[in-house]
Amino acid sequence: METPSNFNQLIEEANGLHLYKSLVKQLNKDFLYANIDLDFAEDILPASLKIMLHETVYKLIQEKFAEYLNLLYIIDVSEEAIKKLDGSDTLQLSDEVSFLILKREWQKVWFRHKYS
Repeated sequence: METPSNFNQLIEEANGLHLYKSLVKQLNKDFLYANIDLDFAEDILPASLKIMLHETVYKLIQEKFAEYLNLLYIIDVSEEAIKKLDGSDTLQLSDEVSFLILKREWQKVWFRHKYS
């Protein structure tokens, strides 16, 4: 598996393998486990998904940091990758974290599809 380097590449790969809905389901599942009130419709457009995820991560960083950390733990986002990010601009940070979340969720979906 080659890890996508940007949002568009990730979505193209998910659509190409007909796994976009599975990606959205995985996001919903992990957000529910983290007790964060966010439920994406299965047919959400990728652009809307990106915006909603970015806004949610931004609000969590700003207002509910403990819940943000819990979400990263539940999704299993690499701590090393998070530490490499520049935290001086919260808006940019939340965008980069959103991509890391999507990338990790995509790995889960891809591996489940590949090995089941």
